[in-house]
Amino acid sequence: MIATAAAAERYTLPGAVIVPDHELDRIGTLDSGNEVVAVVLKAPASPIQDLGPDELVLALDGITDPGNLGTVVRIADWFGTARVWCSYGSVDLYNPKCVQASMGAIFRVRVDQVDLPVLLEQQRSKGAALYTATMEGRSVFEVDLKGKAVLVLGSESHGLSADVRALASTSIGIPGGGGAESLNVAMAASALCMEFARQRRMA
Repeated sequence: MIATAAAAERYTLPGAVIVPDHELDRIGTLDSGNEVVAVVLKAPASPIQDLGPDELVLALDGITDPGNLGTVVRIADWFGTARVWCSYGSVDLYNPKCVQASMGAIFRVRVDQVDLPVLLEQQRSKGAALYTATMEGRSVFEVDLKGKAVLVLGSESHGLSADVRALASTSIGIPGGGGAESLNVAMAASALCMEFARQRRMA
């Protein structure tokens, strides 16, 4: 942990490396306002495990905006979803904007870049339900969402990839009544995860 002398005293940070203000500004990623910077080891790689009996995993297909990815990880953390799978080519989890948007959730939610269509088909063959979020999908309020499942969301601009759309899945959507054309992936993830959580808590 690296901090200014004032911050180390204010927040009681024993063992922090004290540096001048201008040095911390250079190390940090914000334009201004850094008082403390944490230096953290990345989690070691380990094999992807099958879904647990009632587990929900979020899968992100082609998400390239770091703010959106970080926010989705934060949403997963809020709803108790411990894993997020990202397709190859997605934005790096450790992009500074992604780390900032996650608000610490990256320390509690495991995020892996994977061959998404292959992994989804593997989990479907082992009994996991696949739900794909689409504009034309059936209302999420009319679908039974209990049991082990993967919720797949695509980017707002490109939607789901052809390989993911080709998988056998249940297409679900968020009914709306206003004039907005769409929701971004983080907004959609939040609304859908809320309904997943509601149904599972009622079970």
